[in-house]
Amino acid sequence: MRVWVDLTNSPHVLVLRPVIERLRARGHEVEVTARDFAQTLSLCERFGIEHVAIGRHRGARLADKAWGLASRSAQLAAWARRRGFALAIGHGSNDVTVAAAALRIPSATTFDYEWATVQHNVNCRLASAVVVPDAIPPERLHRYGARRKLARYPGLKEEYYLADFEPDAAVLGELGLDAAEPIAVVRTPPVVSLYHRFENDVFAAVLRRLRGRQAVVLPRTPQQRAELARLGGFVLPERAIDAQSLIAFADLVVSAGGTMNREAVALGTPVLTVFEGRLGAVDEALIADGRLGRLGDPSRLELVKRRDGGAAAASRVRRDPTALVDLLCAPANFTHTRS
Repeated sequence: MRVWVDLTNSPHVLVLRPVIERLRARGHEVEVTARDFAQTLSLCERFGIEHVAIGRHRGARLADKAWGLASRSAQLAAWARRRGFALAIGHGSNDVTVAAAALRIPSATTFDYEWATVQHNVNCRLASAVVVPDAIPPERLHRYGARRKLARYPGLKEEYYLADFEPDAAVLGELGLDAAEPIAVVRTPPVVSLYHRFENDVFAAVLRRLRGRQAVVLPRTPQQRAELARLGGFVLPERAIDAQSLIAFADLVVSAGGTMNREAVALGTPVLTVFEGRLGAVDEALIADGRLGRLGDPSRLELVKRRDGGAAAASRVRRDPTALVDLLCAPANFTHTRS
């Protein structure tokens, strides 16, 4: 069958890369669309994912997001019409879900943070299947219209797409880092997300504490990068890098987002979250298990070399991405959206 995969943000490239590969290995024809936002396009190029660039991020305000959804969904629908797709897949991509619904194409959406209310009210109601980690209680998704269409998988999505990953120390030399000294990796807050529309004072304090150390900061937007460059004292990659290898060799990861935190967990790297929004069930479970720390007092933040030397990851959990492929492909058996 012909499958359409849409990528709207940097992590989606990582999550759906093995899905695309396995679909093609099964003989399916896969076409990919991608939005010009953050490192999405550059990561597609880095992983050799052929794609059609359609649309861009329109801004952080609700009105901007509404316009962005309407305009890009229309662009996608115009592109996809008459291409004969049997299935559309996205990772929280409202755009592809709306476009697929307009074209009567079965669709599957997947995500692992349940409190993005506006996004899920669109996605879950229009998608044919909603694929999430089993850590998320089903009742948290019922209000979005995800009941009978809900499919759940064990563990973290990062354990699936990092299953075949082995860290490469070349990234340290690329960034001019000294492996003998402590290395921190920092991810900026998702300030353009509706569920995170406020300043993160804890994160700002983290930056002040790590400034001048071997702190690699990975900004989400050009505006964030320009501000960090003005401050100075940080390592700012010029282009998309092998962030997963960097995380594997790091001594500490601090992030206000979610995916990078869970990548660190999956790779066995100490990680602290400074997310100030409402915690999702996945992070709640990781904190309860002691696999993810929550930083409340930045003055207590310490950057020291790991005792295991880094990138040991002997206890890594590796899960077969085929399980995700099977769940995401289920809607191709249906001819209409269920609720």
